[in-house]
Parts: sequence; structure tokens; C-alpha cells
Amino acid sequence: MKQLFLALFFLLACGPAFSQAQKINWMSLEEAFAKTQQEPRKILIDVYTDWCGWCKVMDQKTFSDPKVVNYVNKNYYAVKFNAESRKDVKIGDKVYKFDSANRAHEAAIALLQGNMSYPSIVYLDEKFNMIQPVPGYMEAKPFHQVITFIGGDHHRKEQFEAFKTGTYVKTYSSGK
Repeated sequence: MKQLFLALFFLLACGPAFSQAQKINWMSLEEAFAKTQQEPRKILIDVYTDWCGWCKVMDQKTFSDPKVVNYVNKNYYAVKFNAESRKDVKIGDKVYKFDSANRAHEAAIALLQGNMSYPSIVYLDEKFNMIQPVPGYMEAKPFHQVITFIGGDHHRKEQFEAFKTGTYVKTYSSGK
């Protein structure tokens, strides 16, 4: 009986910690800009809309994968940005507003270079310069390939296909 009580106590006390999955530390564009001024890091921006079904699937499947979560939290400032947000966004001296003619936020239009496709992940370097927008839904493993390719600066020295079959295979299998 004492063992049952201890087991029940342990489950009640520790259960919430076990059941809470680790999550990506999402922030706003302004927060990411401010953080990168103090501690430079690449920025990953999930440009989504509330009505986008594939955006929701990516939230549920890709952004909850433990390897994705760990890599993003360690190597990027992660931003969730609703392309249809009506809230002004100030980055440096520039203020971005909702563009009613295009039914999208000016920041989303700039980040996606006018190619409004959801979901899209935009990668910026440590100085908020564009690396690459990548449109479309991605499963966890291919997404992990892209974030490690860009996050590890492999995009500066090798082609993505060579990375996937060489460097990435070693990295992914070792759990990094």
C-alpha cells in the first residue's frame, strides 16, 4: 500500500512535467529584432494566416517535433507572424502596417517578396538581412534539414542536395 501511495504521489507531482512537451520559444518580430541587437542569432519567421489549414498542421506536427524544437530554440529567434495582422510593426526606424489593398501586412509582403503563400518560413541572418523565404508545408525531417542547413551556415559553402546526403546524415543521426 505504501508503494502504491508513493507511486501515485510521484505521478501526481511529476506528471505535469512529463506531459508538457517542449515548445518553440515564439516571439514577435519586434522582440526578435531587439534580441538580435544584444545577442546576434539567425531569425526564423513562420508567416501564417488564421484560415490556413496547412499552417495548423505544421504547428501540430512539424513545430512539435523534439529535434526541430531543440534546434530552433538553440540556434534561432523564432517568430510567428500572422500575414493578415492589423497591428503596426516597428523594426528599427521603419513602421510596417496592414495593407488593405493587398489584404496583407506590409511586413509579410516584404518578407515573402510579394509571393503570398502560406505557410512560408522566412530565414534572416543575424543582421535581419534576407537569407531565403521557403514557401509551403514541410514535414519535420525535411524541415530539420533546412533549419540545420541554414542555421549551421552550410548554405554559404555547399549545395543543399550535397548537404542532405553528406553532412546532414551524420548530424541528424547523432541527434544534434
